[in-house]
Amino acid sequence: MDALELVPLRGLEVAVRIWHPDAPRTVIAWHGLARHGGDFEGFARALGPEWRVLAPDTPGRGLSSWSPIPAQDYLYHRYKKVALAVLDHFSLEQVPWVGTSMGGLLGMLLAAEPDSAHRIERLVLNDVGPELNTDGLTQLALYFGRPHRFATFGQLETELRSHYGGFGIEGDDAWRQLALGSARRLPDGSWTYHYDPRIGEQFIYDTPRNSWADWRAIRCPLMVIRGAESPLLDADSVLSMAEAQPGLVSLEVPGCGHAPMLDRDSQVAPIAEFLAHPHRQRLPLRPQRLENSWWQRMLSWARRRENRLKAR
Repeated sequence: MDALELVPLRGLEVAVRIWHPDAPRTVIAWHGLARHGGDFEGFARALGPEWRVLAPDTPGRGLSSWSPIPAQDYLYHRYKKVALAVLDHFSLEQVPWVGTSMGGLLGMLLAAEPDSAHRIERLVLNDVGPELNTDGLTQLALYFGRPHRFATFGQLETELRSHYGGFGIEGDDAWRQLALGSARRLPDGSWTYHYDPRIGEQFIYDTPRNSWADWRAIRCPLMVIRGAESPLLDADSVLSMAEAQPGLVSLEVPGCGHAPMLDRDSQVAPIAEFLAHPHRQRLPLRPQRLENSWWQRMLSWARRRENRLKAR
């Protein structure tokens, strides 16, 4: 990164990584569930010096504060307040948003709700959408819902290569950089990941949403990127997304699962073209009700699992 800004928010500190701080145009880049803003280094360099890239670390990740009350703070409606605080801090009335996984769902929330929709000029979703594969979500919840401890840094890097193989990362140097940005040393000298292990509690405490209603309510230009081997976003779901939003721009990235790193020209050039495309504002539609959304199913599963653990 080229600069770092620290944004205070109700007792927490939100770290915002910045590339090209003097560029004339700005884009927000928001990371996935257990990652941080540093993942957008390659994206920022490939996008070019005409774009200022602001990549916040969500509370509980990277350089941002950990919450003393995870059940209150590690929730989407709280992340929305964090996002709006970041926009206000940088005096951004309206901005394009690129979101990977959780960061994309947060962008959807902002773009769908009447009080914040005007803040999102256009939205790019990286391997996420209103309908996600339940098996893939379950695996995410299981992996990030338990602590990870490694005796050596090398063991942590080996685990990263296994778990994040879907990122499409190439070369030992790139994997080493990912490990350096993902590691945190414990008091006993062992290693773990950089994030608060309680971030997975959002699967238990977050409020169910009608994600398809959110998707249909969005009026800004939309783009979705899907890893061709994604276990989370099915190809059929992208087709359904396009039916609900006929102007949707889509890109499928070969050789990637969940989620493409957006760190090379073949992935970033289509995003740059989308960001430069003229914006045609559409009138809002009344959201349609859709029962049994993927988020409701995921929360139901997580709560059943929590009850089983308490009963032991």
